[in-house]
Amino acid sequence: MTTAPGPFAHPALFYADSEQYLAGTVPFVRAALAAGEPVAVAVPGENLRLIRDALGADADAVRCLDMREAGRNPGRIIPGVLHAFADGRPPGRPVRIVGEPVRTGRGAAEYPACAQHEALINAAFRGREVTILCPYDTARLDERALADAHATHPVVIPPGATEPRPSEAYDPDGVVARYNQPLPLTPVPGPAVLALTYGSGSLARARHLVTDHGRRLGLTGLRLEDLSLITAELTTNSVVHGGGTGALTVWAEGGHVLLEVRDRGRLTDPLAGRRPAAGGRSGGRGLLLVNLLSDLVRTHTAESGTTIRSYLSR
Repeated sequence: MTTAPGPFAHPALFYADSEQYLAGTVPFVRAALAAGEPVAVAVPGENLRLIRDALGADADAVRCLDMREAGRNPGRIIPGVLHAFADGRPPGRPVRIVGEPVRTGRGAAEYPACAQHEALINAAFRGREVTILCPYDTARLDERALADAHATHPVVIPPGATEPRPSEAYDPDGVVARYNQPLPLTPVPGPAVLALTYGSGSLARARHLVTDHGRRLGLTGLRLEDLSLITAELTTNSVVHGGGTGALTVWAEGGHVLLEVRDRGRLTDPLAGRRPAAGGRSGGRGLLLVNLLSDLVRTHTAESGTTIRSYLSR
């Protein structure tokens, strides 16, 4: 069994009902408040209301976020929710966060990104004075999600228990690798599907074609601007890091417009796009911007190249 050394703590809280949920989360929050530690709660709205009601007036001292909105793209949670809160506190000050990204209602396309997110938290905060408590609903989540929770958290709190115990299945690197899956095939090119290749001399043309196609597929306003920015970042990244050329596909699926970019680059850093932008550095922000703007990002990397798929709601 691998353990997570240092001051960082990442327990999984298993709960079967609202009573167990509150028994595990509210004392965690109150202990932070009593110790003068900054505390944030980022959970789905219905659970956020439970915690706020239980805390009463103390809820005003807690940073509260609805994870359905703040974390709808799992790739956004580490930089946009967890680091955004923890890094805004004085250096060396302990921080506590309740985070619930794995919830019922997540689609099949979202879950692999959720599992990888939970695994990558351990690397993102290693050595930090941060505790992130992650609740898991044993009554409604499937067996795969509950098993993965044991693999992504070094310690677990069983339903009804109050003390964490080591997870015998802890293997975050294994989870990241297991969900590095080839993405479902793109649709056949046609009037509703834009497919093209690009290189250094055709980035502006690719961006314009994608933006025009996104408009035809129903994107407007800021969502259309987001598609344009994401296209620019991903295609430029291909030219700089992915062998100089790439291929993209744009289509609609359900309530989303999807942009997929494929190139010959190898994405070797699992935390790429999940670290906050470093001050004084001009590079390294492209994938971060893609994660912050997208409703979902799925990635598959192999020896032959990398595929990145961005979802934008219509």
